[in-house]
Amino acid sequence: MATQIITDSSIDFPEELLNELNVKVVPLNLLFGDKEYKAGVDLDSPTFYKKLQESKELPKSSAPSPQDFLTKYEETSPEDKILVIALSEALSSTYDNAVLAKKMFHEEHPDRTVEVINAKTASSGLGVIVCHAAEMARDGESFESIVEQAHEYTEDTLTMFLLDTLENVIKGGRLDRVRGTIASALNIKLLMRASNEDGSLEVLDKVRGNKRAVREFIKKIGEYGHNLEDKVIAVAHSNCEDKAKALVAQIQERYKFKGVILSTMGPLIGTYAGEGALLVAFKKK
Repeated sequence: MATQIITDSSIDFPEELLNELNVKVVPLNLLFGDKEYKAGVDLDSPTFYKKLQESKELPKSSAPSPQDFLTKYEETSPEDKILVIALSEALSSTYDNAVLAKKMFHEEHPDRTVEVINAKTASSGLGVIVCHAAEMARDGESFESIVEQAHEYTEDTLTMFLLDTLENVIKGGRLDRVRGTIASALNIKLLMRASNEDGSLEVLDKVRGNKRAVREFIKKIGEYGHNLEDKVIAVAHSNCEDKAKALVAQIQERYKFKGVILSTMGPLIGTYAGEGALLVAFKKK
């Protein structure tokens, strides 16, 4: 009996890797003006960033509906057990809707197994958890072992990001406009992370200047991580590939991770991070 891994489109991981690992993705919705898109389906990254640059207001996002998840559950093989790993409950109702869909699914299929996990993160952090579970599923590990490992990764994966501009967090109402304007004028960069306690976002540091911010960003990897040469680090960028590659080179020079996965932030995370943002995620222990 196989395990089918399902996640949502807040995941920022290479599409070819997700396809190779047979990960099914439920898209979130993004509203630009009066036009709605399925993130990652009918709105690719180049088109999204072009529209973001042209728009005076940020697009609005919404979680997949319970029906969206139910449809994906129904597409699985009758012999499969289903593991859903959803973006942080503190950031979206995606997890809650996946749970509601599970109840709806069991009304028609009471003998099927569905487990839903709140990943307490998104973007490449979600990718680290999802892909580890998918690799275990590919290798024929038991459903119980996969679920146990997914919970362990959820508690131990660090997702940390560096914002290049505060424009989007100001537009999105997550930072007071006056304070944000002053911080921008002073060239203040925010270092943030997803809390392992509840998945909410928290500020780690406020640093003045690009070079110093990158140095502090890289330094904090070592402060949180252990035995990094045995780990894979996932790096995502918001429409700044050259900047991300330079960061990867500096990280590898200092820490020698076993591997690196580089990807572009999709519409959901890119909306709130703003262009020029960098994100890293890895299992800390």
